[in-house]
Amino acid sequence: MYYGGGDAAEEWVMATPRVESDVVRVGMVGTGFVARLRADALRASDRASLVAVAGHNTADTQAFAAQYNAVAVDNWQTLVDRSDLDLIVVCHINRDHSTVAAAALEANHHVVVEYPLALSADEAQLLLTLAKAKQRLLHVEHIELLGGTHLAAKASLEAIGQPFYARYCTLAPRRPAPTTWTYCPELFGFPLVGALSRLHRLIDCFGPVARVYCQNHYSDLAPGPEGLTCYATCLCTAQLTFTSGLIAEVTYGKGEALWQTTRRLEVIGSDGSLCLDGDQGALTDAQGTRAIEVGSRRGLFAADTAQVIEHLLTGQTLYCTPEASLYTLQVASAAQRSAATGRVVDVAAPRPAPYSPPSESPR
Repeated sequence: MYYGGGDAAEEWVMATPRVESDVVRVGMVGTGFVARLRADALRASDRASLVAVAGHNTADTQAFAAQYNAVAVDNWQTLVDRSDLDLIVVCHINRDHSTVAAAALEANHHVVVEYPLALSADEAQLLLTLAKAKQRLLHVEHIELLGGTHLAAKASLEAIGQPFYARYCTLAPRRPAPTTWTYCPELFGFPLVGALSRLHRLIDCFGPVARVYCQNHYSDLAPGPEGLTCYATCLCTAQLTFTSGLIAEVTYGKGEALWQTTRRLEVIGSDGSLCLDGDQGALTDAQGTRAIEVGSRRGLFAADTAQVIEHLLTGQTLYCTPEASLYTLQVASAAQRSAATGRVVDVAAPRPAPYSPPSESPR
């Protein structure tokens, strides 16, 4: 894995803080789709226990908590103040990830947060610094790295020689578009920030980015949650120039003015090309075109949860470091500046990993 792999990954394992018990006690912020997948994974584990849940709506939180024999807590502030928790899992509105993660770290909890860690790279950097100071684990979920399509792509790259062009497009039609936080820029974030995995997959495959040019389109703006503005359609496209010389195009869109669901990654190399379209894959070279096996996308949140629990109990290597997520967020922030200014934006070279959890844990 690019950035945070190799010696850095080994250092991460050796320096991991441990939970000094046989079961990791978990508090969860959020009661939506991802929270339910997390809760199901915790219920299936004999090495973790969902103790308490905080959500936006009291009735929904109580119903959710009852399904998992957990305590419903009035708000996330009360949840992170509990002394009977080892780990806080943050899976709610993107805008609030950094605020809740910071409070949980200040309260000496380990933290798992769904991407993005924050809506700005500067905020995310402060959280990594805080996690180091507080001797806590900070794990940013990036399950796309565990998915069958990504693993198939990485396994096939060597067969196409030196990659020099990639195109990654994900479009999700939705009619009518919901007036939810995921369609609100102030709550979801800039498209390539809120949908950070679109960049993260490419960076994991091809390394650091030198510069980015981005354009973004919102249509049919209307009032949404908290009196903020929602859009009916979003379409964001960026061209990335990697330090290797590879050029990549990334397109992300969702909403009413899109008409065909698309999930397609293409890579062209000196000796062949690779195409992953939905759950199908093909490799083309001088010998012709042949299918490649693509694994399942199911069970990825469960796999991420299991790795975190094992990491906290035994120090087993995690598949992704927060530095890697932070670097991708820095690239996404550059894309956001490019879209705002209409100019190409240079991306700073990644700095040495700033976050290495210490070997001793006070808990």
